[in-house]
Amino acid sequence: GGCAMGPPAETDLYRDTWVRYLGYANEVGESFRAIVPISLVWASYGVATTYVMADAIDKGKKAAVALASVAIPGFTINRICAASLYFLGTMTHWPLPIRKWMTTAIGLSAIPVIIKPIDRSVDFLMDSSLRKLYGAEEKRRPS
Repeated sequence: GGCAMGPPAETDLYRDTWVRYLGYANEVGESFRAIVPISLVWASYGVATTYVMADAIDKGKKAAVALASVAIPGFTINRICAASLYFLGTMTHWPLPIRKWMTTAIGLSAIPVIIKPIDRSVDFLMDSSLRKLYGAEEKRRPS
């Protein structure tokens, strides 16, 4: 038998294809500086700068989604735990260590409850903002 491999990695247009060579356009332009009009050298800088900006936007878009999927659930659990600790302190006479463990249990048990609504909310926010801004509706994973 063959060896089982995981799913193929997503191809990065700006790093894994011929497009990446556009980032070197200015070096090519500089190499030809002595024999081409200066406007072509400056144009090569335009090509390289456009490549770098497109790559940065692409990575920024992906980073925004990743950040939202980490920051929002983390902040939500943080607030649930803070509220739980506060209310347990005002509504019970339990010792602090018990209230802290109860708060931890509440936070852990909230994780499976909050994930789907937060994922849907993040998708909605991304669809109505960044994805429109970048002009690309990304394919959703089946729920």
